Amino acid sequence: MKQGSVYIYSGDGHGKSPAALGKAVLTAAQGKNVVIIQFLKEKGLADSEFLHRLEPEIKVFRFEKSELNFFELPVEKQTEEVINMKNGINFAKKVLATGECDLLILDEVLGLVDNGIITADDLKTLLETRDDETDIIMTGISLNDEICMLADEVSRIETLKIKCC
Repeated sequence: MKQGSVYIYSGDGHGKSPAALGKAVLTAAQGKNVVIIQFLKEKGLADSEFLHRLEPEIKVFRFEKSELNFFELPVEKQTEEVINMKNGINFAKKVLATGECDLLILDEVLGLVDNGIITADDLKTLLETRDDETDIIMTGISLNDEICMLADEVSRIETLKIKCC
């Protein structure tokens, strides 16, 4: 039996989500199922016709209702979206508990911890609901030692140069 792993792609550079998406495509190409849950992002991948064509192997979910950036919303709308994001975390728990996928990508979930929407303990509890075979990728900018200890492998992505020539 394969032991699943927890991967973190973090850092202030661009490419964390694309790296996770690349792993999703590779996993799907092996005939396995992938679930991607996006947090703190404007609409984008969740509405992509291209990704809908990759179903049922790759399924993308976004629980936030607003099309705007979370941090630009008025406080009352942010409060609504926090509830929606927590529903996304609960959905992730269900996905892990049922073994619905071989790879679960929690895109920008580290931002939820960084912004106090969930705690590192909430994230740890979420990871404990998985079966032994499911791989998990978590992305986000900030990474603390407590969350780092939850992962089998951590990749730091940083931008060294913005433009050339």
